[in-house]
Amino acid sequence: MNAVITVLGKDTVGILARVSNECAAVGVNIVEVTQSVLQGMFAMIMFVDITDCTVPFSQLADKLTAAGEEMGCKVHVMHEDIFNAMHTI
Repeated sequence: MNAVITVLGKDTVGILARVSNECAAVGVNIVEVTQSVLQGMFAMIMFVDITDCTVPFSQLADKLTAAGEEMGCKVHVMHEDIFNAMHTI
């Protein structure tokens, strides 16, 4: 099972590290990541494998949302099935 994590906010040191550490702490493997800084704004998309996640998906999403709030960023976690359904015509 996979999920998509998006992060948007003002660029600061450690955003990627914090999100990566939160994922690693619960057994989520980062498969692919892309990030950019555009005029001081940080944007990142992660594709992650949640097969071995040690917490329920809702708890993972809450944990990453809370981490984002602490960093002044908006973090959104979406299950791959929902992501695919939203982008299917």
